[in-house]
Amino acid sequence: MPAAKPARDNLDTVSPERAVPAEELIGEVYDELRRLAAGYVRREQAKSVQATELVHEAFMRLKKEKTPRWQNRTHFVAIAAISMRRLLVERARARGAAKRGGAQVQVTLDDGLLLVAADQAAVDLVALDRALEGLAKLDAQQARIVELRYFGGLSVEETAETLSISPATVKRHWTVAKAWLLRELSAG
Repeated sequence: MPAAKPARDNLDTVSPERAVPAEELIGEVYDELRRLAAGYVRREQAKSVQATELVHEAFMRLKKEKTPRWQNRTHFVAIAAISMRRLLVERARARGAAKRGGAQVQVTLDDGLLLVAADQAAVDLVALDRALEGLAKLDAQQARIVELRYFGGLSVEETAETLSISPATVKRHWTVAKAWLLRELSAG
């Protein structure tokens, strides 16, 4: 009987005809997801969740999907990272609703996404989510690039591969999206 394929091979060969369940993939990418979650939690001023809990909650969401939509390892990590962002936004909204407009969750964007000054800029996570939704209405691809690059931690090349576009297009849209988000968040 042949040996089972390692998870990395599973992730690199995922196709619509042969989807790999999330539970087979999590072991391969857990450390990377934990690192991303730790960064999110570190930047979150309210500290509403621990990194391990955030990874586990995102995994439980991905596990519930009937038809996995990830194409490869990079894509799986990006989708999990976006799921973690959405969890943080939901927590922030719930806290704000519980306090009837109380203090909003602040997150530091350190990838130069919204370079306001040389030091890290604190940005309201709910406001950022609203701005991303607005960007998605204007240009869904730019919003997707922001999600993959910033929240998914993907490089220009990985983003291009995931979206099946050229790296030059990713760079162009990334530049425009950052400027648009900065303007939206500055207008407040």
